[in-house]
Amino acid sequence: MTAPDTLPVVLVVDDEPELRALLAEYFGRHGFEVRQAEDAAMARRLVAEQLPDLAILDVNMPGENGLSLARFLRESHPRLGLVMLTTAGESVDRIVGLELGADDYLPKPFEMRELLARARAVLRRASGGPAAGAAAAPATRQVRFGDCLLDLDQRRLFGREGAEVEISAAEYDLLALFARHPNRPLNRDQIMEQAHNRGWDVFDRSIDLRVMRLRRKIERNPDKPEVIKTVRNVGYVYVPGGGAAS
Repeated sequence: MTAPDTLPVVLVVDDEPELRALLAEYFGRHGFEVRQAEDAAMARRLVAEQLPDLAILDVNMPGENGLSLARFLRESHPRLGLVMLTTAGESVDRIVGLELGADDYLPKPFEMRELLARARAVLRRASGGPAAGAAAAPATRQVRFGDCLLDLDQRRLFGREGAEVEISAAEYDLLALFARHPNRPLNRDQIMEQAHNRGWDVFDRSIDLRVMRLRRKIERNPDKPEVIKTVRNVGYVYVPGGGAAS
């Protein structure tokens, strides 16, 4: 990652040279250092040389596709911002990308200004900076989710033995939202409203996928959740103390 006084580094991975050049020129004019990769193999080499702050990945590439690369990047570098690009008209790639841990998703063709805004929003979330419409954090700066502890100042999640549990910026946002509303059922519209304020690209299915991923990390038995429970025909509710060791 970059030091505080250096330019944020964005890695653009796309097999279209014209689009790579256009993104490099545009992001460069707006205060980014841009690195370019024509395929996943080159992207892996560049990441090994220098970890970027953000990766913009095309889903449809020859050879290893963007979804496979996203999985590798999320597993090996959980704090790296990921934005997916695709020409697919159906939602399947978007669902899979979000399930793999992408922070945002944008279909082609897109407006450069929108991509820039989404990239900046992902970086703000990852760094803990302010976002428009964000609600105030609770007075207590640590919130327990089962056997895990969410540190709101550090934006980090810790497990029962104190080891860090890796979460993406979007996963942190969702936990923080639940922390602000304990014991209050939140429907999908309420969650999506907050998500739009945070810059997510969301729809009903993406919320379910993010909750599923979080349950795998904080619940003793994700199939029988005690911390983030499903409220039938409503949405989800965070239960403080649910699933915590006695």
